Amino acid sequence: MIDGIGIDVVDVARFQESLERTPALAQKLFTESELTKPIAGLAARFAAKEALAKALNAGKGLPWHEAEVINHESGKPDFLFRGEIADLVDGANVHLSLSHDAGIASAMVVVERN
Repeated sequence: MIDGIGIDVVDVARFQESLERTPALAQKLFTESELTKPIAGLAARFAAKEALAKALNAGKGLPWHEAEVINHESGKPDFLFRGEIADLVDGANVHLSLSHDAGIASAMVVVERN
């Protein structure tokens, strides 16, 4: 059964300007592993975390580092959950799709529970 759906879209250039204007923001939003990604990948990961908050109906209070976006060897994106967010997810299947093209990064998250 679908428990939640979230989608988010980020303007990559605007996101880059925000990171340049506030250098500490990147460390607040991303894990060390995520910070190795290019700007379009970071924008997509930010969109993923925003979409996750929407799908979980969690508002703006999620700890950013507790939902890390990883890629499997196949390239498929996925979340690695820790702490409070792992408790919120509580064994649900969380599906993630990322895209970035033409200056826009987007993410869609579906939370599925039995």
